[in-house]
Amino acid sequence: MQQPAEDTGKIARSASKVSIAVMCSRVLGLVREQAFAVLFGAGFAFDAFVVAFRIPNLLRDLFGEGALSAAFVTVFSDYDETRGPEATWKLASNVIVFITILLSIITLLGILFADKIVLALVDADFEKIPDKVALTHLLTMIMFPFLIFISLSSVVMGILNTKGRFFIPALASSFFNLGSIIGGVSLAFLLSKNGQPSIVGMAIGTLMGGLLQLGGQLPSLLRTDFKFKPHLNLKDPGLQRILKLMAPAVFGLAALQINVFINTYFASSLQEGSLSWLNYAFRFFQLPVGVFGVAISVATLPLLSRQAATKDFARLKNTFTSSLTMAFSLTIPATVGLILLADPIIRIIFEHGSFSAIDTFKTAEALRFYVLGLFAYASVKVMVPVFYALGDTRYPVAGSFLAVGANILIILLSITSLQHKAMALSISGAMTVNFLFLGLILYRKLEGFSLSYLATGLFLSELAGIFFFVLSGAAVYGIALYLLKLHEFKMLADKMLGKIKG
Repeated sequence: MQQPAEDTGKIARSASKVSIAVMCSRVLGLVREQAFAVLFGAGFAFDAFVVAFRIPNLLRDLFGEGALSAAFVTVFSDYDETRGPEATWKLASNVIVFITILLSIITLLGILFADKIVLALVDADFEKIPDKVALTHLLTMIMFPFLIFISLSSVVMGILNTKGRFFIPALASSFFNLGSIIGGVSLAFLLSKNGQPSIVGMAIGTLMGGLLQLGGQLPSLLRTDFKFKPHLNLKDPGLQRILKLMAPAVFGLAALQINVFINTYFASSLQEGSLSWLNYAFRFFQLPVGVFGVAISVATLPLLSRQAATKDFARLKNTFTSSLTMAFSLTIPATVGLILLADPIIRIIFEHGSFSAIDTFKTAEALRFYVLGLFAYASVKVMVPVFYALGDTRYPVAGSFLAVGANILIILLSITSLQHKAMALSISGAMTVNFLFLGLILYRKLEGFSLSYLATGLFLSELAGIFFFVLSGAAVYGIALYLLKLHEFKMLADKMLGKIKG
């Protein structure tokens, strides 16, 4: 397969910028999780926060960083390529007004019915713990407006990405994490001194972070010569096209979120702390997903959309194959590394304050099962934008519902023996099913693509992974022997160092 060099280079450069920014964001995200681990450990307060944040976070995936973002970028790229700046900015203004009104209504309804939503999410055993449901209800009401900020942030991100600006939008999540850490921790200490639940401070910090994530991108938006003209036109063809693309995607993402609900329900019936262990592990798992899968997806979507708008399907196929090869070559060594190093990584990052050695062990167990599906998770992030670019979102929906079936089946078969690990395994299995299904459909829709090229990337990544971990393992072992002052090894090492210096 011959991928045009300029396309591959463009994807690689854009993806590297996004990767650096996402890495910063994910590292700060881990610091945020560290703050939770130190202050609350795994149990009552953090279990309540996990359930409460899951609700606006679910809607964010549906209306914000998921369906809305991909649909908006597809249509906005088309307008930017073929309609001129006036029509393009008019579309953006209309979308912003529409989304703000729609999500404000959803937020008000969410706050009003928060108690019923919480009860629908948790098992009876969760409800039996005194005051746990009441705390979850309070946290849910506080964090619901996060949905508005994060969704508007996704629209701004889509505009900037289409204009070739990737770094600041990808860095925006860092603003969220900074707001959550600084504001949340400060308020947590302040509230605890006044006899209030300190976890409430972290919920308010989440709101502050969402506002910062939106605000941090506005200076870059203004530099694109964006002209905001408030108006609402529900009959606008561009808005209707975005909604048409979003509709099946929302159903598809809703199916994936059903998995989240199912897993939350089952985990809430297990040992207290299970929800927390799974959440800490999944947050760490999101680091390689973001750095590899999301970065490549964000960099690829505008290019795919432009190629689809100009009917250049040969280059579109090559762009997709190149992107998927990148995802393979990065995620497979990462998977091996995380399986081998799960315990020390979790211990170093989280085992402080209220987070115990048992919590480390349980979280590391979950992480190992999550990363089994890392290659599939990242690859699906690359595949779905191709369907958006082609204007066909039916198949991602079908794949999502297949994933729901796989998720339920794996949980039912394994929860008795694996306990909380069953939920991590089910997510990996579900994403693998989704990956295989979407891969098969794309192979047919694109009239084939170079499997040998993909296999080459897979083979090279395996070699790189083996080479890296053999060398790193040998180095760690050697350093350990040297520090333990094993006489023969120390003599050998000293002679080798002497020859190098000589």
